[in-house]
Amino acid sequence: MIAANRTRRATLRHRATATRTTRRAHRAINTGQPQPARTHLTAAGIDDPTAKRFAGAFSRGLTADGARTTRIKLKGRARKTVQVKLYTATTFATRLATYRPKDRAAAARFEQAAHRLAA
Repeated sequence: MIAANRTRRATLRHRATATRTTRRAHRAINTGQPQPARTHLTAAGIDDPTAKRFAGAFSRGLTADGARTTRIKLKGRARKTVQVKLYTATTFATRLATYRPKDRAAAARFEQAAHRLAA
């Protein structure tokens, strides 16, 4: 396979994954139910890898509006049940207005998302 074609296919695959993730997040937010921080961040316009990276720090010290349990995969066939904090749209919006990561590029993305959400 030609390297340029491989690069193009990978780009399309990543773009499709990002679009699918964003649509799924928007659909979940539009239900009106409390959602995890990562889903809120993705729906606010932050790309999924960045949302995954900062979701834990974003929700640290924040009182959750609800909780649910989910199973995560560990090494091999091992699974673990963990609790996930859920937040309403208003709780998320107030936290997004004040939270900025130390990473300058990510902080700029968070600031843009806060302005979009406030508008």
